[in-house]
Amino acid sequence: MTRFSDKLRCFSLLHKARFLSLNLADLCKSLARAVAAKALALFSMDPYYSEDLDFLEFERSNFRSQRPRLLDNDANGEPEPDPKPDDEKVYLVPHGWWKEVQRPADSVEGVSYDVSFDNDDDSEIVMNLRKIEDYRNGDCAQEETFSGSEYALVTEPLWVRALIRHGDLEAGRMGFVTSTTEDFSQNVFPLQIKLFVSSETNSLVVKIHEQDNAIDSYKRACSIFNSDSKPLHIWDFSGKLNKIVMNEGLSYPNDSPRQPSREYFLQLQVHGFTDTYKDRDNRGEEMAETDSNDRGSCDGLVRMNGSTDELNFSLTRPNSSQHICSYRGAGSLGLIGLQNLGNTCFMNSAIQCLVHTPELVYYFLGDYCKEINSDNPLGVKGDLAIAFGELLRTLWAPGMSPVAPRMFKQKIANFAPQFSGYNQHDSQEFLSFLLDGLHEDLNRVKCKLATKAEDTAGCPDEEVARDYWKNHLAQNDSIIVDLFHGQYRSAVVCSICKRVSVAFDPFVYLSLPLPSTTMRTMTLTVLSTDGTSPPSTFTITVPKNGRLKDLIDALGVACFLNDDETLLVAEIYKTRIFRILEDLNDSLSLIRNEDCLVAYRLPKGSGVFPLVEFIHQRIEKQFNFGATRSDPTTFGIPFLARLSDLHCGFDLHKHYMRLLNPFSISIAHVSNDFVDNANEDGEIDDATSHTNWSGWPESDSESGDDEDLDIDFRFYFQGELVDKLIEMNEPVLIPQFSEMLKVRVLWSDKMIKKYDISQLSSLPMVFKTQSFFWSPQDSVSLYKCLEEYLKEEPLGLEDMWYCPDCKKHQQANKKIDLWKLPEIIVIHLKRFSYTEFSTSKLESYVDFPIDDMDFSSYFIQKNIRPNRYNLYAIINHYGSTFGGHYTAFVRHNGKWYEFDDDKVHYVTEESIKTSAAYVLFYRRVPDA
Repeated sequence: MTRFSDKLRCFSLLHKARFLSLNLADLCKSLARAVAAKALALFSMDPYYSEDLDFLEFERSNFRSQRPRLLDNDANGEPEPDPKPDDEKVYLVPHGWWKEVQRPADSVEGVSYDVSFDNDDDSEIVMNLRKIEDYRNGDCAQEETFSGSEYALVTEPLWVRALIRHGDLEAGRMGFVTSTTEDFSQNVFPLQIKLFVSSETNSLVVKIHEQDNAIDSYKRACSIFNSDSKPLHIWDFSGKLNKIVMNEGLSYPNDSPRQPSREYFLQLQVHGFTDTYKDRDNRGEEMAETDSNDRGSCDGLVRMNGSTDELNFSLTRPNSSQHICSYRGAGSLGLIGLQNLGNTCFMNSAIQCLVHTPELVYYFLGDYCKEINSDNPLGVKGDLAIAFGELLRTLWAPGMSPVAPRMFKQKIANFAPQFSGYNQHDSQEFLSFLLDGLHEDLNRVKCKLATKAEDTAGCPDEEVARDYWKNHLAQNDSIIVDLFHGQYRSAVVCSICKRVSVAFDPFVYLSLPLPSTTMRTMTLTVLSTDGTSPPSTFTITVPKNGRLKDLIDALGVACFLNDDETLLVAEIYKTRIFRILEDLNDSLSLIRNEDCLVAYRLPKGSGVFPLVEFIHQRIEKQFNFGATRSDPTTFGIPFLARLSDLHCGFDLHKHYMRLLNPFSISIAHVSNDFVDNANEDGEIDDATSHTNWSGWPESDSESGDDEDLDIDFRFYFQGELVDKLIEMNEPVLIPQFSEMLKVRVLWSDKMIKKYDISQLSSLPMVFKTQSFFWSPQDSVSLYKCLEEYLKEEPLGLEDMWYCPDCKKHQQANKKIDLWKLPEIIVIHLKRFSYTEFSTSKLESYVDFPIDDMDFSSYFIQKNIRPNRYNLYAIINHYGSTFGGHYTAFVRHNGKWYEFDDDKVHYVTEESIKTSAAYVLFYRRVPDA
């Protein structure tokens, strides 16, 4: 017998050692895997290796029985699937307070329980809950006749939604999300309860022990659950109680085996009760708001087999630092920032505007999952909607710290792969993809039927618009459509046969051009080719999508071009003619703002004569490794002329001297303004900064008055390999098939002093980008932008319209009018422009209304109801097209806040109007 005991003891020790070694091995393996994942996250910056990894996640196969679960092993001892932790908070609130803000569309399902008390001990509250009947929205007949007290169990998202709606009621529904700002820390408290199923009474038993709770919390619980008060009903909208009832299987058959009673733990957040609670019939009770310090304890419902241990599930994100949260009042709900994951400010700003859209808040705090369309091939099986919904709930949860939206970023990248990396993107473009993705995930249309466009010629607009909208809803029906989709009327008129085609298309946002974006301001320098006038700078306004002919016509008017003159426009680069703009049909988009353009005044009909470009040069001393050398350096605006009497070098010299007449110091009057302008725009060359150099070779010329010509200037034909000196008294040979002669003119130091070359050294850019500050003359009204968007405009040659009557593509005019506006209007200000060669941003200040934005006068139909909107959010962009930063202004609790990634702070209403405003969010004002 002793030997048997020894063997049994040895076997037990060996078994334990083997189990311990397995545990240690698995632990080491998990630690190694976690360290490797962290290293990958550090070096790769891959979002998949993120904080969401659990640093101490053991092997599930070996430790399944040790993990806390809602469901235990069944009677046969077979392990059940690992359930997802039920980590939603549960709130106990007065049913009257809850029902007051419920709407029929909410469709919140619940179960009613009758409560009886069984209190024999002052240190314990015991209640028996018996199910009465299923309940939807509390709208049953029995409730109307019930005269007792009624409480409600709700999840945290539903509690937050009710809290916001109560704030809306108290604020008089002013058109934005608001809440009461009174601190309610004394009126929300945690309460630990135990639940188990009693097979004897066939009821759910709830126990509240004094030893499990703070003294003050237990006293307040005794006041709420007073057995001497009126009858009590509890409505379960959280599903927690029903889950226990379903798991334990009440109403066993009499001959079925009874399982032993097991205990559940649930921590409630009790809100809305005073020390002496008055029921719904006495609604004068003042509602306060919470400031609880016990958020980090057991939030979920956990089942332990015969155990009374407490297990905690909190709403903190995986692997995030544990923190103590506090309710700072409902006014602080939603004031949570988003961490920048790396160039994700464009995403953060758009998200903050959407999660502060009241209707979206109410929707995603409710049971939105029932509308997920997992079979839509255009969506991502509901993943994006779920990720957005969870992110919104987290941002509206009480006491949360800044959130890292890694999972959401991963889901949006699955829908739109261009957002998968860490590059900067356009916030409005991201917003467009996000709304489209949410719509497809939540589209209520499960089977899309093809719609056929019918000929609507001669039909009334109202009938045509109704058919178009009906066809749109036949394929698109979601909360996004309900809130953001509108309809406009588009009419196209053929310029030849005057055929009119009308369509009523949906829109999600209005992209309004800034008036200055339809026109373009360009600055050019005009230079004469006969030496009669100095250079002059002109700033003209031309159509942004115009042609070179538009520029020449506008510039000709500005410089008073004579009838016998024409303009030749050239781009100057590094003091030389880089290219000549000759094709009058060339688009002005080919000209960049950074280009420098000169328009040369030439006589008409001179095209048969050779074109000569005079390039100015001077001798400069160059110091290199202690040695000094003299090299020619170009400077100033090159001259251009057509020479009809070019025979010898003297003819070149004579015409060049004529072109220099306006710059002679003896006759020229240098404008201080012009010089200041040159300093501001940047000089091509600063003549005064050069050192004098008198070494000049002797001249071979002996021609009378021109004996010093070679001392003043020397002329060279510029060749591909070498330059050739032009002798004054020798013939000039013009190369055959040469479009333009390039002549390099070398100045002597004497000539540098004789002429005012500062006028040649100043050449402004086509458009110089101004700073971010605006002046009153740069201001434009948002109404003006809307008028610019709605005005009739001709379609370009690249957008020709196919006319059914002409049977070919024709130029046409297009006119847009508003027809149906959505509940939420998103206005995109088109500050950025992109061409094949350049990008630019317009920093104009747009004066937009904050309240009472009225669209009524922009509808084509008459006698419509008022369409007034209030501003509630703004996306801002600071910077240029090459880099910048996005932030958001949001109207919350009647005040404005700036969301700058993870930083949130209050701003005044006056400060939200800036030239950085990029996307505006307006919400319809309810009809009085």
